[in-house]
Amino acid sequence: MIVTVYLALLRGINVSGQKKVPMTDLRAAFAAQSFSDVSTYIQTGNVWFRAEKADATAIERALEKSFGFPIPVLLLTQAEFKSIAAGNPFIGQASVDIANLHLTLLAGAPEPTAVKELATVEAGRERFVLKGRAVYLHCPDGYGRAKLNNNFLERKLGQPATTRNWKTVSALLSLAPA
Repeated sequence: MIVTVYLALLRGINVSGQKKVPMTDLRAAFAAQSFSDVSTYIQTGNVWFRAEKADATAIERALEKSFGFPIPVLLLTQAEFKSIAAGNPFIGQASVDIANLHLTLLAGAPEPTAVKELATVEAGRERFVLKGRAVYLHCPDGYGRAKLNNNFLERKLGQPATTRNWKTVSALLSLAPA
């Protein structure tokens, strides 16, 4: 049987004291689903694990049962995550500080009409590139005041999403199981 390395990105946990999920309990909830080599990174719900098969909906159901509230999960294989990270068009541009880069991952590819509508949005100095289910963001004035934030992108693109800063993306790449 082939075992695959997965990355689960949870949306909206441990933010402003809401939806508290201790990482020890999160690792235990994943291990209870027969996943192995479960590891987490920081408190925002980044979980590496190995499994023969994984399904985001099944993980969401198990997490809701464990914690008592819904937790959206975006699931990628290690290969998918590495490919998405490698595809960031802003990396290496002289005018771009990586501290102002973010990656928004969508649950699925948006409809073409939503993509066309997003292309017309005036976002000041913020820039984005959409590739498949990844939105690469450059927010030179900081993400805290960004128009192209996670909630905005979810509404415009009609897909559940979660966003990580580039420091977290880089750390997740370095922590990926061998």
